[in-house]
Amino acid sequence: MLSLNKIVEKALAMEFLDAHEGFKLFIDLPLSGMMTLGHSLRMKQHSEKLVSWIIDRNVNITNICLSGCKFCNFYRTSRSDDAYITTIHDYIQKIDEMQKLGGNQLLLQGGMHPKLGLSFYLQLFRDLKQHYPTLRLHALGPPEIVHLARMEKLSYKEVLNHLVEAGLSSLPGAGAEILVDRIRQKLSPVKCSTLEWLEVMRAAHELNLTTSATMMFGHIETIEERLEHLIALRTLQSEKPPGHKGFLNFVPWPFQDENTQLRLQSGITNKVTPEEYIRMIAISRIMLPNIPYIQASWLTVGKETAQLALHAGANDFGSIMIEENVVSVAGALNTFDAAGIREAIRDAGFKPVQRDQDFVLI
Repeated sequence: MLSLNKIVEKALAMEFLDAHEGFKLFIDLPLSGMMTLGHSLRMKQHSEKLVSWIIDRNVNITNICLSGCKFCNFYRTSRSDDAYITTIHDYIQKIDEMQKLGGNQLLLQGGMHPKLGLSFYLQLFRDLKQHYPTLRLHALGPPEIVHLARMEKLSYKEVLNHLVEAGLSSLPGAGAEILVDRIRQKLSPVKCSTLEWLEVMRAAHELNLTTSATMMFGHIETIEERLEHLIALRTLQSEKPPGHKGFLNFVPWPFQDENTQLRLQSGITNKVTPEEYIRMIAISRIMLPNIPYIQASWLTVGKETAQLALHAGANDFGSIMIEENVVSVAGALNTFDAAGIREAIRDAGFKPVQRDQDFVLI
């Protein structure tokens, strides 16, 4: 194996590090060195000290989901008293509120509803675009695409094509958790496998559909499995057709444990410290030289840690999150308005710039 200094040199040359090299950096390089390396690579790709952010609204299509993930306490069964499917009246009210605040994108997340097929989503997207022709729909995610493809006996690309024709603008990287089947089989055995998640994103990249990627860490995974996740994303990104967008953004965030099965039944809690989170931001920038934006998850780690992340390789601050239901009920209670997010970025020494999901500045 290369020495620590040689690995740093390799990283600074924006070469792909293997898992052993990434592990050595993560474990052996002091935090200050990790931050310096992550920030240096960020500045190589984005020399101006700009940090992007967005106004959008996270609306849950339904809270009915058959996945039963052990880290989620948001889902309900169809027999639950508080199960719901959001109505078009509710969408209109929520979109009007969002647009008054300067936003024009819905992050639409659903879940694996046992009865809602592709036609439901196509009609929903058409109805929303009829009411708001310029509205951007950043919607669903690989688990829902796999679920719909199984229900309809269609390929992932066919499902995505139908959704794009109905108004889908971009595909979130939801449901990635850790892209290692050992973890997925323990936490979410009903949800799509690692290969299925990646294959959906491969199909999206072939269609030149904007995508993002995520990682939920800090539960039962090892450091090596986090690196396996990063390498899987990097490899898929390197295979996208020339000129296609692929993954524009990567968002690592710590597991939120409040009232989850993982905590209540297994005693698994979020033990990610601010230092470990900063290391994850830095190693994400180091291991993913072909993904342009790394997001600091202020929602899950708070303002101060997210600001530090901007000095460790992150260059995006995400959304003001007008509405967020899933991780907030698991303990993520931080909030920002537009003025607050701009102030937080400025106070960290950077210039805030508002963007859309394609990272076009507004």
